[in-house]
Amino acid sequence: MRAEVDWEALREAAAEGRLVPYLGAGALEGVVDAEGRAIAADPAALAEVVADGRLLPAKVRGDEARAAMYVELKRGRGVLVRLVDRVYRDGQWRPTALYRWLAERRFPYVIDTNRDRLLIDAYADRPHTLVVGGARLVGRDERYRCYRYEGGSYREIAPSEVDEEWPILFKPLGAPLPRPEYVISEADFVDYFTELMGGLALPPFLKARREKSCYLVLGVRLVRDTERILLREILGGNAPQGGWLVCAGRLTAKEEKTIATLGLRRVEGELEQFVAEAESLM
Repeated sequence: MRAEVDWEALREAAAEGRLVPYLGAGALEGVVDAEGRAIAADPAALAEVVADGRLLPAKVRGDEARAAMYVELKRGRGVLVRLVDRVYRDGQWRPTALYRWLAERRFPYVIDTNRDRLLIDAYADRPHTLVVGGARLVGRDERYRCYRYEGGSYREIAPSEVDEEWPILFKPLGAPLPRPEYVISEADFVDYFTELMGGLALPPFLKARREKSCYLVLGVRLVRDTERILLREILGGNAPQGGWLVCAGRLTAKEEKTIATLGLRRVEGELEQFVAEAESLM
């Protein structure tokens, strides 16, 4: 279902703390380093990162989960994590207008399905809670860790210690900080999605926010099962308060069906244009 941007509804939801940005790979479009090199965002680019200049078998090329699984089996988990860290932790990436807008608007809750540190850096000037998804975590049932950021550093805390008055950043597929934790290989996704569907990959305090949240989905295309499952499970099957998905181009039948099922309205347009308007209208 297509819709024009309802700026009044967006402003109202933001003012009440109900508007939750949800970022996908497209949110990293335009992110470059000082030399103009683009950050790895889509599956094909990330597959090249984990390949590390080596020729991978044809069956795993272009797919980050398969390529990561291959590298993990051949070279070990430590090598895989270091390769991803090299891009997402150590890369000096310049934030785009989107990340500057997120920082200025001070959203109380943001979901970022990318694995980089741009959103974390955007909130580094204020205390916040960081929830990082993980897979195959030894000695615990939950597939996440909670951290409190205060005084310039992170400290791991129990979910019961989270102060919900602080901003919450949720990175379901992992992050390089404060410790590298990534959901990236096929085995990671199997474990994480199994527990996400079973209720162990989402903290109770985030589940409780679903009823009062409306979502602003940015940079997400729902062509792949991975993106559809992740969005559906994080939103809990639907968005009671509704929301918007901003994207350009023709949608597939599966995308249209998913958006309708989740209770979202599709706003057709480029993300860059939406952010430019949001900066002046919200």
